[in-house]
Amino acid sequence: MDTRTTSSIDAAASGDAHLVRFLRSITDLSNPGFYVQILAILICLGVAWYLARCLRQRLARAQDRMGLLQAMAEQAFPVFALLLLSIAKGLSQNYLPAAHLLDICIPLLLSLMVVRVLRHMLQRSFPHSRWQGSISRIFSILVWGWLALFLSGIAPEIIHALETVGFSIGAQQINLWMLLNGLVVIVLTLLFSLWAASLVENRLMGVTGIDPSLRIVLTRMSKALFVLCAVLLSFSLIGLDITALSVFTGALGVGLGMGLQKIASNYVSGFIILLDRSIRLGNIVQIDAQTGGTVTQITTRYTVLRNLVGLEFIVPNEALVANIVQNQTFSDSRTRVLTSVSVAYSSDLEKILPLLERIARVQPRVLADPGPRAVIVRFADSGIDLELSFWINDPENGTSALRSQINLEIWRRFRDEGIEIPFPQREVRLLG
Repeated sequence: MDTRTTSSIDAAASGDAHLVRFLRSITDLSNPGFYVQILAILICLGVAWYLARCLRQRLARAQDRMGLLQAMAEQAFPVFALLLLSIAKGLSQNYLPAAHLLDICIPLLLSLMVVRVLRHMLQRSFPHSRWQGSISRIFSILVWGWLALFLSGIAPEIIHALETVGFSIGAQQINLWMLLNGLVVIVLTLLFSLWAASLVENRLMGVTGIDPSLRIVLTRMSKALFVLCAVLLSFSLIGLDITALSVFTGALGVGLGMGLQKIASNYVSGFIILLDRSIRLGNIVQIDAQTGGTVTQITTRYTVLRNLVGLEFIVPNEALVANIVQNQTFSDSRTRVLTSVSVAYSSDLEKILPLLERIARVQPRVLADPGPRAVIVRFADSGIDLELSFWINDPENGTSALRSQINLEIWRRFRDEGIEIPFPQREVRLLG
């Protein structure tokens, strides 16, 4: 390369090492070492791609419940490439004193690895969020943008400009660079804690020996613990004194004791429900004449009930703990269903009672043990009232349709057998 070109580059860079390496890597086209670096980079990238491909094929056949294998597969290429390029850079120091292209490729691969790590954490922490893709793109733009500033040599000037803009809070001196550093540390720490909590959640949800309600409460307690530890750790990393939070926690305790009694009571009741398993997912619960249904969701503040017509009730957990609740499937999912019919006094009851039991027994939802049973209820004014009881083990599917089918079959069989279903009759006598 021409000496004048080299001196002009050095003068323009004014001592900035990153910018000098970047410009020299572009203008070193006449240097044979430039092409050796290109060849070494291509070989390292090719070998890294092949090794990552083999690793992905091997991991694809393994069961990945917690998502760790997926993370390894995503990071395989940049990790292998970094290792190989670091080895190539170490070997080239004896033969290529100015390995500028290798110096540029390593931060590029580090940025790629950071972007993939952040994207994976977002996907695992917020699997059903619509804004996940937008946040991931914002993180990618920030990482690649900062890398461009770093390679071009503008980053130190920006840092110096941000450090000059500051203010003081008491004895603490704060500038914009410290605020940005603190914000990045807090966001990354919280994101890492949510990712770790998602791993624990996936692990707990896969354990079949634990009750579903207990799995839910353990998952939420672990997530709250991870977030709390992340907040405290991030405050320590950015230099804030966490002992000052004692004033805040004291004020929060007073607020809970005075103005947030109902909210705190609902949260405590939610943990009680999840721990003592008095109400579980899938239970059929009746609170009053209008509120009842199948438990579809249990949170720390409220429980969701869905009835057969599709209406959903959001019930505060305090109401489930402090009041009497009818749980039809608390210890046994079997439910007793009744239907009534009347026959004339001239009917043969010894024939009708077994007939009713046979009608119910042929229904597929009716249990054989305990079996259907027909009894005489009372002798009414217009006829004899009979009652047919039977048991089912799927009350969540409703009883109206089954009762309607049995009543229709009773009407058909009574019509074929000539059994009379009486209706109210009045005898009027005219005197005189």
